[in-house]
Amino acid sequence: ILDYIKANCGGKLFAIGGVSLGGQIAMELLSLDSEIAEKAIIDGSFCIPQPRLAKISIFLVSLFGKLMFNKFSCKLQLSMMNKFYPKLAYPEEIKAYYLEDLPRTPVKTLVTIYKTYMGHYKLKDMISASKAQVLYIYGEKELNCVKESAKLFHQLHANTILYEAKGYNHGYLSAYLPYEWIDLVEPFLKSDSLEMCNESDMP
Repeated sequence: ILDYIKANCGGKLFAIGGVSLGGQIAMELLSLDSEIAEKAIIDGSFCIPQPRLAKISIFLVSLFGKLMFNKFSCKLQLSMMNKFYPKLAYPEEIKAYYLEDLPRTPVKTLVTIYKTYMGHYKLKDMISASKAQVLYIYGEKELNCVKESAKLFHQLHANTILYEAKGYNHGYLSAYLPYEWIDLVEPFLKSDSLEMCNESDMP
């Protein structure tokens, strides 16, 4: 990703961001290059290793991965998401990629993701040098380890807003209520300071 940004974007972006594993990737980019972005949005990401949780997840995906992520299961998941979450804003192109790519992802790859994402990843002290303004979102109903990760990130990177999405679980705001997520994120992207709305100001 860094090589791509250097080759195609002049070595710097206005903003980077991601949810869960994607947010962890954003943290790593900020750690490796202090000037990679002016703004960053991280949502529900670990930066403290969780080996026990990783073992449980690896066990489950090793046993049931092929069943959980075959083409029929993925179609069923999308159908249920469309039914129960009418505010979803996934374009048809993204749905098509999901149905094409996930069923052919090897279980071994999923196991590797859980090993690194949950089991081993640790926030680097170099994050303190990052010049980006960061919005760190986490749900009120997240696992405690996600909340602790947010606090640790804030300790090491003072130019950070911690935002607790009241009543929501892991990644819920960005995945299932994208227009509310935009209402939250847009002022952050436009602002020059760390002043932000409170949870009670959300629509």
